[in-house]
Amino acid sequence: MHLITLIPGDGIGPEITKAVTDIFAAAQVPVQWEEQNAGQTTFDQSGELLPQALLTSLEKNKVALKGPITTPVGKGFRSINVTLRQKYDLYQNVRPSKTTEGIQTRYEGIDLVLFRENTEGLYAGLEVWDEHNGIGDSIARVTVAGARKICRAAFAYAAKHGRKKVTLAHKANILKVPGKIMLDAAQEAAREYPQIQYEDKIIDNMCMQLVGKPEQFDVIVTTNLFGDILSDLCAGLVGGLGVVAGANIGDEMAIFEAVHGSAPDIAGQGKANPTALLRSALMMLHHIGEHEHANNIERALEATLKDKSKCTGDLGGSASTSEFAQAIIENLNK
Repeated sequence: MHLITLIPGDGIGPEITKAVTDIFAAAQVPVQWEEQNAGQTTFDQSGELLPQALLTSLEKNKVALKGPITTPVGKGFRSINVTLRQKYDLYQNVRPSKTTEGIQTRYEGIDLVLFRENTEGLYAGLEVWDEHNGIGDSIARVTVAGARKICRAAFAYAAKHGRKKVTLAHKANILKVPGKIMLDAAQEAAREYPQIQYEDKIIDNMCMQLVGKPEQFDVIVTTNLFGDILSDLCAGLVGGLGVVAGANIGDEMAIFEAVHGSAPDIAGQGKANPTALLRSALMMLHHIGEHEHANNIERALEATLKDKSKCTGDLGGSASTSEFAQAIIENLNK
């Protein structure tokens, strides 16, 4: 039995979390949930945005499933996601994007995984405001150690999962120092994995190539800001943020999450699509070695996606969140 920290989150978070836990229960997945929460709802109830009880649970269990969380805007709070990533050195943001039958998109044959460095770059929080001169500086810190870790993680993943190519996205022609650090790190990792094809592309060209011919890419690795942008672009190619998984992985801990927002405008209405959180939970199962359970649920999900009458509105159907989950459970039993 695996003890997993469960963070329902805000807005639609509790609804899609219940859908996932119901599916896991029906599939008899050997997990025990330890529920703790964070975000706007928790702050409103207790005055704590990121409670110590949650941190204690994470440090004990080392694995978590997290719904979408709202950080209050304009009140000086730092992003909860960034805080957790940096506090626990969750340096790998892993985002798979794959075309799936039943999810409408203009593309075919996309099956790529993006590795985004998750703790450095422009999100390092190194900012200076010079009020007298009206100048704001944000420092994009890239370290040799950080670049080596994320590049090696991308190549190691490619080797483990039978992937053939790793592409580094960078801007070394303009951002020469951090760009060189990433190029050197990627080339170093490529030498360690000679069976994996390696290429690099400048970020603006990378965006054009992804939109024009995304099926040419396999594993992509890049810095924090570029990865933030590219991961959403890749999600858009395969149906949107509501259908893709996400993971924040370090050497000691991993937090799997739905990468879409908390959608407070539809919270409590039974309209939310739980696919993103479910797929994140399946990534979690693979991470902890429960491959058979993950594959069984994935097959049931794919069968459900082919039947529009069982899908939520954003997928072209009219089913509620719970009806969609129940349809997946029924396909599990077939």
